[in-house]
Amino acid sequence: MKALLWRDLALAVRAGGGFGLGLAFFLIVVVLVPFGVGPDRSTLALIAPGILWVAALLAALLSLDRIFALDFEDGSLALLATAPLPLEGVALVKALAHWITTGLPLTLVAPALGFFLNMAPAAYGWLLVSLAIGTPALSMIGSFGAALTVGLRRGGLLLSLLVLPLYVPTLIFGAEAVRHGVDGTGATAPLMLMGAITLGCFALLPFAAATVLRINLR
Repeated sequence: MKALLWRDLALAVRAGGGFGLGLAFFLIVVVLVPFGVGPDRSTLALIAPGILWVAALLAALLSLDRIFALDFEDGSLALLATAPLPLEGVALVKALAHWITTGLPLTLVAPALGFFLNMAPAAYGWLLVSLAIGTPALSMIGSFGAALTVGLRRGGLLLSLLVLPLYVPTLIFGAEAVRHGVDGTGATAPLMLMGAITLGCFALLPFAAATVLRINLR
């Protein structure tokens, strides 16, 4: 598992695996929002948590199709299926590698980009915590979606259509956690619900992803 993780991290950094693509997209979306909604600082501060969460979600989508597609094309996925490491472990490692190269950078950069949206000072910590809890779920759900569409021509659009509805609960609880944290009404419940979603994804989806990978490899 360690060897596979280091391999995927190296490919993401050296072979254009989307390491910088998600960050660039995230920055572009955040910079363009004030041009679209206007320069009113109170309006930007109000919508900042939701905009940052939506931008992070869309940025995470950009590299999902590369989770299994490249390995399928060069035959590596078939070799991994016959390796001592079970496919459930492969799916888990792939999701972890995607989060390290996409979700983690987005989480660390998001508070800094909140400055462009005049985000309230009290929201920075809550945004960081909510993204740290929620983005692993995005990667694990994306790994399951990538397993469903592996081997399909132009499966990127289908992957987005499959994954986006599954992202909605995490998006809702993530944005609400930041808003409740700023308002002082208590962000514990949204954070706990989002944590439950993340834990549930990592408990169940590796098995689901392994099952569809076996079907697609037959």
